[in-house]
Amino acid sequence: MSKGNVNDTLEEEADTERSSRKPNPIDAHVGTRVRLRRMLLGMSQEKLGEHLGLTFQQVQKYEKGVNRIGASRLFDLSRVLGVPVQFFYDEAPADLIEPSLAPGFAERPAESYVIEFLSTREGMELNKAFVKISDPRVRRSVVDLVRTLGGEEAPD
Repeated sequence: MSKGNVNDTLEEEADTERSSRKPNPIDAHVGTRVRLRRMLLGMSQEKLGEHLGLTFQQVQKYEKGVNRIGASRLFDLSRVLGVPVQFFYDEAPADLIEPSLAPGFAERPAESYVIEFLSTREGMELNKAFVKISDPRVRRSVVDLVRTLGGEEAPD
């Protein structure tokens, strides 16, 4: 076997390893925050892509954390989505951040489940529909119904 073939094989193995790797957890978190903000604004992936000069597929890859978002692109995203760059790192799980390098980030807020919930299509739809209910008794009934369906007893 020639040297060229060995190098080609090593490069192919490295490419396969790179493509089969899971997204970096921070990249995935930032992507989730991009998706959350886009959905809160009611903006499609296609529309966001137009503002950034990207295809919706590229936006989709950013949101899934498959493609990393560079500094200039993150700056553009913050401008288009109307949030500070820090927004994309807010609520990052504490186990992803080295406490000695990022003081103040060591504690994960107890409300992180809210962000996770609102990052789903169902969460967004439920939230939008719920806030349109003007009668407080009906809202309370909806909360009680969801608790019952989720197997949780109502608090006393």
